[in-house]
Amino acid sequence: MTDPQTALTRRFARAVEPLHSCAYYAKEINQFTELGYSGWWHAYFAYRSAPMGKATAQQVTDAFYNFAPRMVGKAVPNCWEIMSPSQVRQTQLDLVDRALHRIFENFESQRELVFAAEILKTSVPEFDAMERPLYAAWAGEPWPDSPLLDLWHATTLLREYRFDGHNSALREANLSGLGCHLMMAADGRGTPTVIQKIRGWNHQEWEREAEELRSRGWITDDGRHTPLGRSVRRGVELATDQNATLIVANLGDERSGEVLEVLERVAAFLIETNVVPGSWPPKHLGQMGSA
Repeated sequence: MTDPQTALTRRFARAVEPLHSCAYYAKEINQFTELGYSGWWHAYFAYRSAPMGKATAQQVTDAFYNFAPRMVGKAVPNCWEIMSPSQVRQTQLDLVDRALHRIFENFESQRELVFAAEILKTSVPEFDAMERPLYAAWAGEPWPDSPLLDLWHATTLLREYRFDGHNSALREANLSGLGCHLMMAADGRGTPTVIQKIRGWNHQEWEREAEELRSRGWITDDGRHTPLGRSVRRGVELATDQNATLIVANLGDERSGEVLEVLERVAAFLIETNVVPGSWPPKHLGQMGSA
């Protein structure tokens, strides 16, 4: 049985993802291509890693963990030749600000957004950034000091804090960036063809990793979980939750519940209005490929 704090931590993960993802899926973000970037992915690697400074391809590959190095190398470091990291950050903030004002123009509970932003702004900076490269980079960025952008920034911090902890859990389980995708596909989340497209891996690499996971007894010949593999995956998810419990601990149960109510209403609104996809992998990325 899941303990109450772990359950709250997992609810936070689901609740923050849609608002954080507005920075990827709002139509305004596509304007990066008008400013010199060659496509959605080229811009993505720039604005997501920009808080890390002029990161190298290896640094981004290590921090993002699940992308094929060749896919990262198509975008980094040449993305810094188009804009400096600080210019990328300012452009992203401008575009996200415009997007959020459009998206939430008719949202019924504007005061709730301000309330949640104020609470998170006081609790999130207290998190330990040790061995959390993406969170540490984003936590080093100034708060935008605009209610909607502050709330988006807070959800991004929460998301990347958990993401770093998830990658730590994968490494502890001896699961590579590619292996974690095979384990997802084994659970019915995405297909090998689509995941390879949007993470840059090829068929030969996928098959080599599949053979490795079969030799451990984690997946079957047809790529589904064995009982042992399902146990490993559940263990990774539990470790990820445990690595993120500071989120709830810092807020306390009462404030966690109050903020969660707001974030869950926001998440439902964003999914119901098709601002962001409600499941992974998003269909349009599968069609787009890794180029």
